[in-house]
Amino acid sequence: MPTLNWIGKDAVVKHHKDVPFRLLEPVDELSCGDKDNGNLIVQGDNLHALKALLPRYAGKVKCIYIDPPYNTGNKDWAYNDNVNSPEIRRWLGETVGKEGETLDRHDRWLCMMYPRLVLLKQFLKDDGVIFISIDDNEAATLRLLMDEIFGGKNFITSFIWKKVDSPNDNKVALTPDHELILSYAKCKELISLAPMSAPGIIDAYGKTDENGRKFRDRLLKKNGRNSLRKDRPTMFFPILAPDGTDVYPIHENGEEACWSMGKTGIAKHKKQDTLIWKKRLRQDKSVWEPYTREFAPNEPARPYPSIWADLPTMRQAKAMLRDIFGTTDLFDTPKPIELIERILNIINDPDALILDSFAGSGTTGHAVMRQNLSDAGNRRFIMVEMSREIADNITRVRLEKAAFGYTTPKGDVIDGLDSGFQFCRLSQEPLFDADGQIRTDVRFAQLAEFVWFAETGTGYTGSADSSLIGIHEGRAIYLLYNGILKDLSVGGGNVLTGTVFHALPTFDGPKVIYAAANRMGSRAARENITFKQTPYALDV
Repeated sequence: MPTLNWIGKDAVVKHHKDVPFRLLEPVDELSCGDKDNGNLIVQGDNLHALKALLPRYAGKVKCIYIDPPYNTGNKDWAYNDNVNSPEIRRWLGETVGKEGETLDRHDRWLCMMYPRLVLLKQFLKDDGVIFISIDDNEAATLRLLMDEIFGGKNFITSFIWKKVDSPNDNKVALTPDHELILSYAKCKELISLAPMSAPGIIDAYGKTDENGRKFRDRLLKKNGRNSLRKDRPTMFFPILAPDGTDVYPIHENGEEACWSMGKTGIAKHKKQDTLIWKKRLRQDKSVWEPYTREFAPNEPARPYPSIWADLPTMRQAKAMLRDIFGTTDLFDTPKPIELIERILNIINDPDALILDSFAGSGTTGHAVMRQNLSDAGNRRFIMVEMSREIADNITRVRLEKAAFGYTTPKGDVIDGLDSGFQFCRLSQEPLFDADGQIRTDVRFAQLAEFVWFAETGTGYTGSADSSLIGIHEGRAIYLLYNGILKDLSVGGGNVLTGTVFHALPTFDGPKVIYAAANRMGSRAARENITFKQTPYALDV
């Protein structure tokens, strides 16, 4: 299988492990509406933000959509990671050149994307899917990169979105009017994607039976191309008519034809009473002809096409931003909200958690809100935006207007979507200080998330109001920290002693206890305890 290599790859393959864990710090004055509904905007470098979000959301996300930089050569590219390697510092810290398709420009882009994709994969549920918008600049390299990280067997397809609907006036010979959306599954065997709703299909069922069911009858004899006996000899056989005669497929001109299905399919229709016989005249002679009766589906649908030329374009996306902000000079290539809504329909989960780590104008969050109102869903979003200016003044403002409603420059009133979100920034200092110790201002609930993630590899969804933070795969996980036991013993209850052990919630099975020290000696093993010392055991 082809593999992808580039300058600096060795330094970034494990770079995500070197990114320190930081805390999410809520900013109440920038939050909106119901702050406890599970929607979240995080402002900060998305690599650090993803690392901070992992302890809470690892393995919980059903759908990821990202619209990363396309690496077109524009200057002032924000996504430069300060990885600890001389050759990477040499060119990651430089401005991306506007001219020429230089190799090092692609190297920089790959070094930016690799650790982020590695972390994003950890967020997905086993049946989760990731969608990535990209254009031809990096489509080939992204496909190889995704094959390496997600596995080629988990590739779903490349959707093609027609992004423009008006001709280019630059008098050029060729203009790209499409973008790609690559889709990969965490585990393709486990995903269940939904087809496209197609109510118009019902129109093809023009008859109604006595029970009110719409149906159509289709001639069992095959017509058109490849409809002769010589084309499909195994499909030429007799079927017993109501009068006991054998009926063969015969064309009007007397040529031997073939049935459109084999004996097994016909037997199934007989069993279901959907093999219908009708008499008709053929050359002045009454003959029997078999039909299959098909009933209209309760939920008419058809497969999604891989070419999306029916969706709104960037022009309509800019028009929406103009209606919200009064200007279109915010983003050059915004995505229409309908594109994200289509992705939400494909994954078909009204309770899905959706992650977008390149939030930009906030289209993904807006789509989640609107889709929830449309079908009474309970989807939640996590939006990450690096730029403080964009996060504060565009992403947040758009989603606040979407939640509460707004008035367009033309005076049209757009109703709110009855939602909200919590706004957070990343802590300036990591979870651990320079000496590897837990910062003194870290709360019990915050550390509990990291302990749970370190022990289970999954996001923490507990309440963190007890030293027993949860039970995972038959073992109880405890954390002694920051006075959770109300200063019952040595070290404020952060040290495991016999007295502290008796004060813990009981569990009849194996127990993992995180604490500053263990003074139970050999008794810990007899009590089925695995002791792990904080902070040293938290190498997450």
